[in-house]
Amino acid sequence: MEKKLSSVAKTLSPSPIQQLSYLAQECDAINLAEGFPDFPAPSSVKEAAISAINSDFNQYRHVQGICEFVARKMKQLQGIDVDPSTDVVICCGQSEAFAAASFAIIDPGDEVILFDPSYETYDTCIRLAGGVPVYVALDPPHWTLSQDRFEKSFSEKTKALVLNSPHNPTGKVFSTDDLRIIAAACKKRDVFAITDEVYEHLTYDDTPHVSLASLPEMQRRTIITSSLSKTFSVTGWRIGWAVAPSRIASAIRNIHIKITDSAPAPFQEAALSALASPPSYFDSLRREYTSKRDAMVNLLIRIGFKTVFIPRGSVFVFAELPPSCPLSDCEFVEKLIKEAGVVAVPGSGFFHCRNGEYCRRYIRFAFCKSHHTLASASEKMMGLVDDETGHFRLLF
Repeated sequence: MEKKLSSVAKTLSPSPIQQLSYLAQECDAINLAEGFPDFPAPSSVKEAAISAINSDFNQYRHVQGICEFVARKMKQLQGIDVDPSTDVVICCGQSEAFAAASFAIIDPGDEVILFDPSYETYDTCIRLAGGVPVYVALDPPHWTLSQDRFEKSFSEKTKALVLNSPHNPTGKVFSTDDLRIIAAACKKRDVFAITDEVYEHLTYDDTPHVSLASLPEMQRRTIITSSLSKTFSVTGWRIGWAVAPSRIASAIRNIHIKITDSAPAPFQEAALSALASPPSYFDSLRREYTSKRDAMVNLLIRIGFKTVFIPRGSVFVFAELPPSCPLSDCEFVEKLIKEAGVVAVPGSGFFHCRNGEYCRRYIRFAFCKSHHTLASASEKMMGLVDDETGHFRLLF
């Protein structure tokens, strides 16, 4: 039956991140692998979902109010004028929005530029659409964008690029200078940009989130994708959206309808409550996550990781194994599970260029967990610190 599979399907395997989460459950280990919270969503948002279910909003549904809220927020936060009746598409999470956007603009043979390391979903969606991923390596430890390398990655076949900022797995927030370089190349080469902005409200140290679409002449060539998932701790609700010029948004909407018809109806209703949250909610969210980030960074420094780069956004710390560690990233994670009862993600799964030893030297830790979970993980990991040397046994 293997030869009956499509060429792309033959290359796919279970997500290593999900597999590690399953292993965490089997071993009763603390899960710092997947980027989902283990603390409750806001009560008002949950109550809105319960009310919607009890009001029998349980059939196919399109809640236009979401589009209006998204358009209003885009104007307030990014200065972008969006028509909620034509330019916003409600999807089953950011993942479906990204997939539908890929299917809407990519033809077989089109090249799509991605920055490496990169979240695994992008590559698969592009290849399912018949596109060819072209990776541009960001330079560690600060994940710097090389303008020369980036511009040389374009060809006559380049159709689009993908920008994820704040960035998974590194926590990099692309600077205004980075965005100007990217925008200039898009305009010069007449290519689309698909952005993943799910961490737009999770930036730290007064670092602003700037959407690529807000730069001059970029709105008409940018497809923004985002969701409720990270901002409101509801990753299982699958409520996301795409924002694009009306003609592209119409194509995305048509694809979405053919694939899933509608996002979950009661959770669309609850989204109205979430999106109406006051500015104080987002300020509190950033403060809380800054505290969690700092706790994770301080723990990793204490046990000997190289933490030259402090994440400015997202919910991850991408930490480098020190030169003293004889283990690869995969070997380290396996031992961390078995000896400390803590699960993280080997960084090599995010790298595609693989032109440096550093590709097997990074570990991703998720800090979108309760303070109790982070404290328990810290206790377990500190339990592997040698009393005499002060060294973390897995790193030396």
